[in-house]
Amino acid sequence: MSRAVPPADIAPEEFFTRWLPGVVAADADRRTKLGDTEATIAFELTGDGGGAYGVRVASGVVTGFAGEAPSADLHVRVDLDTWRALNAGTLSAPMAFLRRRVHLAGNLKLAVKLHLIIG
Repeated sequence: MSRAVPPADIAPEEFFTRWLPGVVAADADRRTKLGDTEATIAFELTGDGGGAYGVRVASGVVTGFAGEAPSADLHVRVDLDTWRALNAGTLSAPMAFLRRRVHLAGNLKLAVKLHLIIG
């Protein structure tokens, strides 16, 4: 099964609050692989059009919200252009991290599961 790719011009709020939860809900394999993961991930998208968003994972269900997630298990900071390139699949997460275009803080074991959550 191929990876779901959001529309190139999707607004971050639409991505986190509607698109991402819907994609995970429709993918039984992804939900199974998430298993009993319980976590909150904070995303800070920098640059024009960015903002703060959160994703909550519990029992294979992903919910997203706009705004700060101060008690997050993992914090991800990325500029909007890099976020779009990651979504499009034109930049891999490991390469973005190595190039210091993605900054992670908190539970780094959870960062390994990010591909199950956001694709």
